[in-house]
Amino acid sequence: MRRPGTVSGIALGFSLVIALLSLPAALLAQARPGSDVAGKTSSGVSYTQPKDWPVTSQKALTIFSAPESDLSIAVIDAGDSPTAQAATAKAWLLYKPSATRPVRLASPIPARDGWDERVEFAYETSPSERAVASALAMRKGAVWTVMIVDGADATLNKRAAAASIIERSLRPAGYAPESFAGKAAHRLTPERVQALRDFIAESARELDVPGVGIALIDHGEIVWQGGYGVRELGHPEPVDAHTKFMIASNTKGMTTLLLSVLADKGKLRWDQKVTDLYPSFRLGNDATTKAVEVRHLVCACTGLPRRDFAFILAENNTPASDTFRQLAETQPTSAFGELFQYSNLMAAAAGYLGGSLAYPNLEIGAAYDKAMQTQIFGPLGMHDTTFDSKIGESGDWAHPHGFDVDGRMTEMSNYFNHLIFPYRPAGGAWSSAGDVARYAQLELSKGVAPNGKRLVSEANLLERRKRGVPTGENEWYGMGLFNEIVSGVPVITHGGTLQGFHSDWWVLPDAGIGAVILTNADSGPGMFGPFLRRLLEVAYDGKPEAAQEVANVAARLKAQEKVKRARLTVPGDPTVLANLAANYRDGELGNTLTIREHNGAKWVEAGAIQGPVATRKNADGSTSLVSIGPGGIGLDAAIGSRDGARTLTVHDSQHDYVYTEVR
Repeated sequence: MRRPGTVSGIALGFSLVIALLSLPAALLAQARPGSDVAGKTSSGVSYTQPKDWPVTSQKALTIFSAPESDLSIAVIDAGDSPTAQAATAKAWLLYKPSATRPVRLASPIPARDGWDERVEFAYETSPSERAVASALAMRKGAVWTVMIVDGADATLNKRAAAASIIERSLRPAGYAPESFAGKAAHRLTPERVQALRDFIAESARELDVPGVGIALIDHGEIVWQGGYGVRELGHPEPVDAHTKFMIASNTKGMTTLLLSVLADKGKLRWDQKVTDLYPSFRLGNDATTKAVEVRHLVCACTGLPRRDFAFILAENNTPASDTFRQLAETQPTSAFGELFQYSNLMAAAAGYLGGSLAYPNLEIGAAYDKAMQTQIFGPLGMHDTTFDSKIGESGDWAHPHGFDVDGRMTEMSNYFNHLIFPYRPAGGAWSSAGDVARYAQLELSKGVAPNGKRLVSEANLLERRKRGVPTGENEWYGMGLFNEIVSGVPVITHGGTLQGFHSDWWVLPDAGIGAVILTNADSGPGMFGPFLRRLLEVAYDGKPEAAQEVANVAARLKAQEKVKRARLTVPGDPTVLANLAANYRDGELGNTLTIREHNGAKWVEAGAIQGPVATRKNADGSTSLVSIGPGGIGLDAAIGSRDGARTLTVHDSQHDYVYTEVR
C-alpha cells in the first residue's frame, strides 16, 4: 500500500471551515479556470492553480479554494520577519485573524526549489473536527512566503494531488529549476556505485533502519546487488540480495504486468468493460460500474476512496472474494476520471480478474497466485518471490521494525501484515532486492526478460506508463506505476508500505539506470526521496542536496515521536480505561473490537491491530484511545457514546467506523 495524501510530509486532516468568511466580499476577485494555470503572487512567487480550484487574490493573500468549498490553501506574502515562527504568525493574522490553534510541531525541511529556508508547522486539531491545519514557511533572502492549509480532512485526502501541485509549484521570483534534460548520464562505475552504497548506509544509520536490500542497474545490467545491516535487531545475520521483504504496493506493477501478458494473449483488452469479463463485478454506483474498463481497475481514477481501514479492521480468514463484496458497498466520492484516489481494493480486483481469465476453474485467489507464478515470477527468474507467508517468514527474511512508544526502534510482530493476503494483488508479495531488480530490468528493456526472451510486448508494457490522473507537479499515475519528470529526467517508479516494511524502485528509461531499495523499518521511506536525488546527483553531477534531506527527515522523525509521546498518557488514564466496555461491534461491517487485560495492562484487538493502549486528551476536551505497540499504523479511536451506549469511533479519511459496546 502506498500512502499518498500528505503535503510537505505532514499528514493532513479536519472539519468544515469556510476560509473566505474573514475576507470582505467586495474586495475579492475570482477566476475559475478549466485547466491548470500558472500565476504569481503580489511578490512574484510563482504557483500553479489546479483545475477547478478558484483563486481569490487580495494584496498579500492568494487563496485557492477546493471545489467542495470546505478546504482552502492560502499563500501569503509575509515580507520581512526574523524567524519562520514570526512569519507564520503574521501570515495567520493576514489570512484568518481569529485563528488560535496551538502549534503541535515545527520542523525544518530541506531548502529546495530556490528557497533558502523552509519550516513546516502542524497545528492541534481534535478528532471531532475532522480538520487539518498546517503551514509551510519559506524564506528567500529576508523575505518570507507562507502556505497555509486549512479545511476538511476528507476533502484534502480526496484532493491531495491538487494540494501537492500548489505546494511544489511555489518558487521565488527569478528562480530557474535545475534541469538535466538532454544531458547524458554517467555510467555507474564502481566509484559511483560505491557512492550510492555509502549514501544508503549513512541514511540507514541516521534513520535507525536495521536492514536494507539494494540493487543497482546500469544499461539494463545489474551492476551491484546486496544489502546493508541486519535482518533482525539483536541478531548478526546480514541482509543480502536474496533476503525477503514484504514489498507491499510494489506488487501492483507486477499485477498490471500480468494484465499486459494476458492482453498479448488476447484474454482481455484495456478498453474492455470489466462486467463483460467478470459479470458479477459491482461498485456502489451503477453508473461507475458500467463505465469501468480493465484499465480503470488500476488507474486510481474512478472516484472510489481508499477505505483501507475496511480491511485493516476486518476479521481474520477473509476470502479473496471479499474484495468484490467490499467494492460493491463502496460509493465514489468524486466523479469518474476527475482526480487521483488510490484504491487498494480496485487493484486487488484487477489481479483477481487476471487470475480468473488465466485459470477460470480455480478459486480466484489460487488462480491469481498460479498466474503470477507461471506468467511473471517464473519467466523472470524471481525465485525469492512468493505470496505464501510461511515461505516469506522463513530462512533468509527481514523482520519488520518500528518505533515504540518511547521512540526506540524495535522489532515487531508481522501479525498486522497478514491482513493484506485476501487483497494480495494490491500489495501482498514477498520479494528480494535481487528479484525486484529483475522486474526493473524488464521495465528498462521494454518487455525482454533478463534471459533474453521477450515476456511481454513493448506496446502492452508501455501502456501501463501512459499518463493518467495527475498526482502532483510533473507527476501522473498510470496503471500501477507513477510516471514523473524529476529535474527534467523521466522516472518510472512505485513505492510500497506495510507495517515495518517499506520499499521503492526507480527506472530512468532514457539513461538505462535503475535502483531498488527494500527496508525493514517504518523510518525507511525517509531515504527514498533523498536517494532518488542522490542518484541524479551521481548520474548527472547535480548539486549535493540529498545528504541534508536525510538529516532533516531524521530530525523531523525524532521530533514527531517526541511530540506524539508527550501527548499520550501511558499506560492510560485509569479512570478512562476503567470505563471502557470489554466488547464493541461495528454496526456497518460487523467487525469486533475487544478490550482486555494482558500482562497487567489494557490491550486492544481489532482486526489486524493488537497491542497495548494509552489515552490522549484532545484539544476539545475529548479523549481518544490509542494503540501504542511499535509500528506506524495503529488504532486511534475517539471515546464517546450514542443512545446511552459507549462507542469508539475510528476515522479513516473519508469514512467513520463506529464501534458500539456489546451488552
